[in-house]
Amino acid sequence: MPMPKVETGALSARIHFDTLVGESEVFLRTVEKIRLFARTGATVLITGETGTGKELFARAIHYHGVRKGYPFVPVNCGALPDALIENELFGHSKGAYTDAASAEKGLVAEAHGGTLFLDEIDALSFPAQTKLLRFLQQGEYRPVGCAKSAYADVRVVAASNADLLALVQQKRFREDLFYRLHVLSVTIPPLRERVGDLPLLATHFAAYYGRTQGYGAVSLSEEATRKLLAHTWPGNIRELEGVLQRAVLHSGGAVIQAHHVELAGSIAAEKAPGTLSQAKMAAMQQFERTYLINLLTVHHGNITHAAKAAGKERRTFQRLLIKHQLHRSHFA
Repeated sequence: MPMPKVETGALSARIHFDTLVGESEVFLRTVEKIRLFARTGATVLITGETGTGKELFARAIHYHGVRKGYPFVPVNCGALPDALIENELFGHSKGAYTDAASAEKGLVAEAHGGTLFLDEIDALSFPAQTKLLRFLQQGEYRPVGCAKSAYADVRVVAASNADLLALVQQKRFREDLFYRLHVLSVTIPPLRERVGDLPLLATHFAAYYGRTQGYGAVSLSEEATRKLLAHTWPGNIRELEGVLQRAVLHSGGAVIQAHHVELAGSIAAEKAPGTLSQAKMAAMQQFERTYLINLLTVHHGNITHAAKAAGKERRTFQRLLIKHQLHRSHFA
């Protein structure tokens, strides 16, 4: 019996790759890795901070590969109670337990022919890790209460915002499972390392939520963009998307102004430092970064003019830009 197709391959591939927005060098290097990974069937481990868009990259791998016409099944391992993980992944037979009035297939079976995306893989318990390892090694699994093993042809893409190798060293994650997942790997850069992409991303989200809210095209003022650039984005792309969604609603479909942009607060408020000296240092760092961004914006990325305006030597000014991961090309 043929496997059911869930989306038209060429169209869905284009759509899912279009959701990866950016032009910075570090971002484009990551996207090129994704293109290469899509051509293989090997297991992939995606790492990166919370909110960097790991699932978007996993979808891009799937929808640009040979399995693009078959299911992409996302699983948040951290949201599954430990007692139900085996049942959710592998299913159960009729009568496996009191409430099992009928057999139910698990997520592995649903992903047959396609890709199983295991987010927050570090949340799996040791018993669940052992069962997943067996499946990865042999392609076989046993539904709860079933005497016979089943087989599924599934590509596994896993993701974590934790340092899995450190967890292995701490004996909190199976070493053999780590290396089985780590055949191919990519780390998604945080937004602060690709600040040049922020205006593009902001424009993308403003346009998207403008359309979905029925406003049509929504753009950002220069002051609003400058305010976004001055923020440190601890929540990464997810935080930016939420900020732009609210800004579109506040703007009512007009141009998004700075006062429409509601941010979580300064570094000091976000990290909640425990001492006065820590709070003072965080506030100074935020002020310094905002000052540099405003200066570079005014001088259109010209370091010589910006350094002169700041009363700094060019070399000293460049060290400040490196410290705050800012590049003149972001403002040219």
